[in-house]
Amino acid sequence: MMNIPDNASAFRAAGKANIIICTAAVVICLIFVVLSPLKGLPPAGQKVLGIALVAIAFWSTEMLPIAVTGMMVVILLAVSGSVSGLKEALFGFAQPVVYFLIGVLTIGSAVLKSGLAERAARYFLLACKGNPRKLYIQLLVSFPLLTLILPSATTRSAILIHVYEQVLELSRVPRNSSLSKAIMMALNSINRLASTMLLTGGITPVLSAAMVGGVAWSRWFVLMSVPYGVLLAAGGIILYRNHSSGFSEKLSQLPGSGLSFLTKMEVRTAIITFGTSALWLTDAVHHLNPALPALFAWILLLAPGVGVLKWKEFERSFGWSNFFVLATSLSLANAIIKSGTGAWIADTILNHVPLLTKQPLLVVIVLLVCAAFVRLLIPNITGFLAITIPVAMAIGKATGLNPLLCGLIVMIAGDSVLYYPAQSASSLVVYERGYLSAPEIFRFGALMTVVAFLVVLLVALPYWTAVGEPLF
Repeated sequence: MMNIPDNASAFRAAGKANIIICTAAVVICLIFVVLSPLKGLPPAGQKVLGIALVAIAFWSTEMLPIAVTGMMVVILLAVSGSVSGLKEALFGFAQPVVYFLIGVLTIGSAVLKSGLAERAARYFLLACKGNPRKLYIQLLVSFPLLTLILPSATTRSAILIHVYEQVLELSRVPRNSSLSKAIMMALNSINRLASTMLLTGGITPVLSAAMVGGVAWSRWFVLMSVPYGVLLAAGGIILYRNHSSGFSEKLSQLPGSGLSFLTKMEVRTAIITFGTSALWLTDAVHHLNPALPALFAWILLLAPGVGVLKWKEFERSFGWSNFFVLATSLSLANAIIKSGTGAWIADTILNHVPLLTKQPLLVVIVLLVCAAFVRLLIPNITGFLAITIPVAMAIGKATGLNPLLCGLIVMIAGDSVLYYPAQSASSLVVYERGYLSAPEIFRFGALMTVVAFLVVLLVALPYWTAVGEPLF
């Protein structure tokens, strides 16, 4: 009984702290609007800097729903004179990438409803034949393969945790056993990494690709497949070594001798999904914007007699906050770049640390460390990307480094880690099942921070040079 008031006091204290943080950010923003610009910062840039602080505060504390915070940012950009008018404040809503996301998430909903996703997951389980090592390896392999048909890491987690809970329960594996924790931590923290390998893997690659200047589907896969493949493998190995005692016992097999034939709904969904994927893979040939195949798939999947979704099902499952957060984040990032805010922050950093202009690898290390720190403060990945990528690209431009790579470096540093469950909806899906504790998630996040730094320095940079994107 004593825990109840203690918890209530903690929530009240957290609420008061959030109010103080948000109020302070608003006050600073107002001061920036009224006062003369800081040295070297254009008037519009100072206003954008204040608005960015407000965005960070509200995204970090989630005092408002993240989509509402995004729209508040758009209004502030328009009324403060930070941009030329409402049309430019709504810049993000006119970008193809926003509508690309609609098509991608609709494909995921169709794959889920048709049963294709659970069929694929059960196939992997049946193939392991009770061997826990095979079960674990097949789980890791399933992440990138399932991403092709089910881009959302949250949806994959929701499906896979149901299937893997079933096999653990049938085999009477305790919830606190090493095997249970290895599987659940993989679903919690590593599953997300597979999504970013593909441009269609969710809001992180979609937003990042748009912010670094627009990257084609095939080019994104070339750039990201190796670094994220190594991250995925390294995370899997760490979990295996940390929980090695759980891989020694034989498990009961999933009931059923095999899988049934594909239903008509599954066949239609598969044809539309793989046809769209084929267009994305061949974009170097036909040069279509990835949003066009995505929207074509959206039309087919909602068309009566052809598709598998009804309009009301689409409305319920789409998650409109993704749409608004992505669009408004693009608007904020555009304002940071055009107003000169990003360049001013970059110049300020370089003026205070002149050594960075002479040591390019030191720039990379500083970007990694700062990105990890900002990610710790901002739970929302979209808010993190909207703030860090424009600044990182400005620093890259000022130091003679490849701006695209600087943007991708901070994306990897922030996307590779989860320090607490609230940083990801897919993590919350797993965390609420009770297999993992918050300290366990934080410790693994700290380990993955080190892994991400090493992968960027030792794998990504040499690999990117080999595929035509050198750092210098």
